[in-house]
Amino acid sequence: MNKIDQETFEKEIKICQKMYKEKGGCNWGKCDECGVVPLLHKLSTGEVVEDKEEVEKLKKKVLD
Repeated sequence: MNKIDQETFEKEIKICQKMYKEKGGCNWGKCDECGVVPLLHKLSTGEVVEDKEEVEKLKKKVLD
């Protein structure tokens, strides 16, 4: 599997952070139901996070 580079990961996460802080979400849906952060994490590290609690921790770490 090809991974995205750190620069791309950070750029995409910054988009999520901005939309989360300014609008409480984006056009994809509600942040609490969104899979973008776990997907970006998977694409950048190769690690799949599926456990609901672990996904929430990952989102909190990234979005707060």
